[in-house]
Amino acid sequence: MRFPRFLAHVLVPAFLILPALSSAADRDLLEALLENGAITQEQFDKLIEKETLSTDDVLTEPEPAAAEEAAAPAEQPETTAEAPEPKKDDGSASVSYGSKGFRFETADGNFQTNLQWRAQLRYSYPLDADPRQLGSFEDTPGGSFEPRRLRMKIGGHGFKPWLKYYFEVDLQPARDPDANAISSAARVIDYRIDIAKREDIGLRVGQWKIDFNRERVDSSGKQQFVERSIVNRIFTLDRQVGVQLRGRLFSETMADMRYFVGAFNGEGRGTRNVGNDNMYVGRLQWNFLGKDVPYTQTDVEFTDDPAASLSFGTATTVGPCTRWSSSGCGSLDGFTNFLLATEDQFEIDQHVQEFAFKYRGFSIQQEYHWKNIDDRVENIKNELTGGYFQTGYFFHGLFEAFPKPLELAVRYAFVDEPNATDRLLENNREEYSIAANWFFNGHRNKLTVDYSYLTIDDAFLNATDSQNRFRVQWDVSF
Repeated sequence: MRFPRFLAHVLVPAFLILPALSSAADRDLLEALLENGAITQEQFDKLIEKETLSTDDVLTEPEPAAAEEAAAPAEQPETTAEAPEPKKDDGSASVSYGSKGFRFETADGNFQTNLQWRAQLRYSYPLDADPRQLGSFEDTPGGSFEPRRLRMKIGGHGFKPWLKYYFEVDLQPARDPDANAISSAARVIDYRIDIAKREDIGLRVGQWKIDFNRERVDSSGKQQFVERSIVNRIFTLDRQVGVQLRGRLFSETMADMRYFVGAFNGEGRGTRNVGNDNMYVGRLQWNFLGKDVPYTQTDVEFTDDPAASLSFGTATTVGPCTRWSSSGCGSLDGFTNFLLATEDQFEIDQHVQEFAFKYRGFSIQQEYHWKNIDDRVENIKNELTGGYFQTGYFFHGLFEAFPKPLELAVRYAFVDEPNATDRLLENNREEYSIAANWFFNGHRNKLTVDYSYLTIDDAFLNATDSQNRFRVQWDVSF
């Protein structure tokens, strides 16, 4: 029990004024005061050295640090470290660079923006586009340089990490000399918001390349060849405005699957619905090896464990469009132009089967399409079919002397479609392509060279023709 300090103020002066007090008595007094807590050990050590003591010497308060040390227990029990407090938004932000470009992020992690620029510079000879009619072979433009795609991508999340956003601007689409200059003006091609708090269900709204078939959803910057196959123009649903439910179920099991179900305007990019009908699209992707297969071509990542998917998609819509592209609503050869068609002239139903596989530098990608078009005005029904198969491999996995960044690939594609002159007849087109990719830094910096042998069998003219095509492209993202 502490000795009352007020007693020290009474007793200490009494002892100190006794003239006959010896140094031994001084020591006894100090020991008594120390034992009862009236002075600290530090004070005792200093006072015991003095030859004489005064009242002021004994009553001087100890230094704050010494007082705290004296008051603290001799040994403190061990305590468990407390969990760190959550990050607080102090208004600061960090800047870094990664796979999605430059990243700006707040201290609490609730706001993030990624900014990336991409350029696709291409040379083609003697033509770039896929020839669709025999006349395309007769008047080829010769070699051509073009900035095929110049893009700016901005994406991230806001308020919460699961509230995501993304938009993409096409800064200068390439055009033909006789095309209107407005066709190469800058345009917003993607804008979307994802509410993805849970893996099994999420909501997406906006405009994007809707999830129907892999080849189209694969970014143009993550292709295995210079461009998509001849199948793409005929069967893609491309960018649409709408809403979609999406999610992943039973992840990392043999039942692993992704689903996509959505409703859209059906008129293509940046267009309101002109009729009373919508486009409805569904896709089911089964990752039967328990590993997801992302929307990228080739296996430049050298996937350690085999990943494969089997997918099916279906879509239906009624409207003036018979095809879609980055420019929006369009028309297939031989069908009424969408600007002249009625708002409900064409009923379109189409389906796709798809397979993808990746493992240690080896990749396979395949699609088969069916498309039925019911022309309600001309009372004609047409069926279109098409598909492609492509595969690639980094042969460094077999031969160590083979350059590690080099991939070789082959592709076959075909399209059976109505003849542009007489839609009751059917034309056949085929593509045979080989490609070489040199990856300087994955898909973010690569050089692609491909060669294609393209054929057309025209049923109306009863004639067949073919063309060789060479292309080289540098694709780089910053």
